[in-house]
Amino acid sequence: MGNTLRSSFADAVTAFVSLFWAGALAGVSFLATPVKFQATSLDLPVALEVGKVTFAAFTRCELGLAALLAISVLLSQAPKPVKACAVVAVGLVAMQALWLLPVLDGRIDALIAGRPLAPSPHHMLYAIAEGVKLLLLCAVALVSLARLGLRSRAAAVSA
Repeated sequence: MGNTLRSSFADAVTAFVSLFWAGALAGVSFLATPVKFQATSLDLPVALEVGKVTFAAFTRCELGLAALLAISVLLSQAPKPVKACAVVAVGLVAMQALWLLPVLDGRIDALIAGRPLAPSPHHMLYAIAEGVKLLLLCAVALVSLARLGLRSRAAAVSA
């Protein structure tokens, strides 16, 4: 596979993975999760347990998507800002999986057990990380799609 073809394929994969991940993230974190708490027949302990299970499963998916994104960005010979955005997005997933989710899971377990808890910044940090990750993934996708378009236009002009 020629260098241009390989870079085009890697950019296409990068754009696809970024957009797929961004869509899943928006659906889980910014749509399904808040809506769940508006269901009046769903008690808080059940909603929290559903959220805990949902985010555990979604984090596993995100780790897989993070690996795919890292590989495709490296193979695409993306510009340094794109690589930086991808690295930060991957780092945020790792931080969430290794630190924030375990802390939040412990708080959920305590709430379900009926133990009162003092307010903490962890939930807000998680939400901020989700928002930043969404913006980073959109930026990576847009640049990757632009690179594909420029390469396609250059190929059409030279043909």
